Amino acid sequence: MSIFDILTMIGGLSLFLFGMSVMGQALERRAGEKLRTLLGRLTTNKAAGLLTGLVITAVIQSSSASTVMVVGFVNSGLMTLKQAINVIMGANIGTTVTAWLLSLAGIDSGNVFVNLLKPASFTPVLALIGIIFYMFCKDDRKNDTGMIFLGFATLMFGMDTMSGAVSGLRDIPEFQNLFVMFQNPVLGVLAGAVLTAIIQSSSASVGILQALAVTGQVSYGAAIPIIMGQNIGTCVTAVLSAAGANKNAKRAALVHLSFNVIGTSVWLTVYWLVKLSAAPVFLNESASLFGIAVAHSVFNVLCTVLMLPMSGFLEKLVNRLVPDTREPEILSELDERLLNTPSIALERCREVAADMAETSFDALKDSVACLKEYSPKLAAAVRKREEKTDHYEDILGTYLVLLSAKQSSEFDNMEAAKLLKNIGDFERISDHAVNLVEAVEEMQGKGLVFTGSAESEIEVISAAVNEILDLSLSCFLTNDLETACMVEPLEEVIDQLKEQMRMRHILRLQQGNCTIDAGFVWSDVLTDLERTADHCSNIAGCVIDMAQHNMNLHESLENIRNNSEEFHRRFKAYAGKYALR
Repeated sequence: MSIFDILTMIGGLSLFLFGMSVMGQALERRAGEKLRTLLGRLTTNKAAGLLTGLVITAVIQSSSASTVMVVGFVNSGLMTLKQAINVIMGANIGTTVTAWLLSLAGIDSGNVFVNLLKPASFTPVLALIGIIFYMFCKDDRKNDTGMIFLGFATLMFGMDTMSGAVSGLRDIPEFQNLFVMFQNPVLGVLAGAVLTAIIQSSSASVGILQALAVTGQVSYGAAIPIIMGQNIGTCVTAVLSAAGANKNAKRAALVHLSFNVIGTSVWLTVYWLVKLSAAPVFLNESASLFGIAVAHSVFNVLCTVLMLPMSGFLEKLVNRLVPDTREPEILSELDERLLNTPSIALERCREVAADMAETSFDALKDSVACLKEYSPKLAAAVRKREEKTDHYEDILGTYLVLLSAKQSSEFDNMEAAKLLKNIGDFERISDHAVNLVEAVEEMQGKGLVFTGSAESEIEVISAAVNEILDLSLSCFLTNDLETACMVEPLEEVIDQLKEQMRMRHILRLQQGNCTIDAGFVWSDVLTDLERTADHCSNIAGCVIDMAQHNMNLHESLENIRNNSEEFHRRFKAYAGKYALR
């Protein structure tokens, strides 16, 4: 084997790993919505968790990435340890898909139709379709489909390049002796574990093993222990990712390690006993690409069959290895581990933003209640919610900026931009809530009171603000376009109410029915209520923008006001409902 063969092998390996990465990322973007749907099915049901882990891993082509994601979920409090165990087991089966794809390269037949299944026959066509989709289609989904095809073609080209480069090894005695040595099960397991730990992907290490199998020097007796070791090596990524996480996240990483170590130990013992007692002839036969894929799948399924009934034992084991502490655990609302899967990270951002919205709107509603009847307990609750909203704005803003740097679909990028806009509105609404509480406290401190007519007017505009809060929260949580279109006419009515109330207040001042000091507070209250409605309009406008795939808030709201009969009908209805008496 010459230096040029070594360079070719390195190039092939690089293309193989790059193609796998590109294909996995494109698959994830293409299936983003489905991945988010799968997350909603995570329950304590073993079968549901197992299937979820299997499908997600099959899509993103990496059990390591899936397990890191699970560690992030547990660290964020999104998933219990019991749920995580089932998902991790499913991930171990899902990771075998890549080996089956690569095994197609081993097809050898004189039949034309059978040969069409060989990657060398159809990957050029996939590459052509992929480059057309990627370069000439503007649709985001077609671009991702093109990247999937290109990634697969690159992966298979890298595989063929590696196989061709190492084919000369079959004549080198040292290479033959190496795989004779790996027939010792312990050495084989160690070799598989070390290789996988280095490249941090069991799918990739199985692919490398399949490429080496082309030489004909890799027997099943050497391949099977190496495959077993690969399952242990793939745990390194999850264990490293758990550093700095809370105790349950560390337990999830240990579940992955324990599952693979125990499964490998048990089946390695069985394998060794069978080898010593029966000495099956096939163990000395040269392993094929298809045979390695079968061995990889069978081993992972056997590990799951063994360990699934023992999930309770695994949970108790890791609870002992990572015991509870007296200090309370702090959950991370947004775990950076999830950024490796942008569609999942975005879904988590939505959930946190929904909590932020509800917190902010509850603060405003409580402050409106304080206008009618002040309560120190209610005022304290408003301030606490405002602090929580500030915290959410800080972490969401930082996280969404990090997420925006990741390669995502056009829809996900728009959604991230929408959330960045919305969190500013939520934070300002909570600020207005505190302003209203402070206005009431100022009146109490100075002994000021509003007139009866002023209090009646406050009740009218407060009711309108409470309704616009409900509408904007509902359309934000559900992305409901019809509800979003109901916000703007109500916001216009609140604007008119504010102006009418200002004029009435001036008349009361002129007639001596209201003091100037009370008037200043009155003006502040009106401003806070009216600006709250403005922020609700912004929130609904973003929902409309998303529905129209047009992130131009001003244009969207202008179109609603000027070109919609429905807007004018709703405006009249709201104007009648919230008319001043």
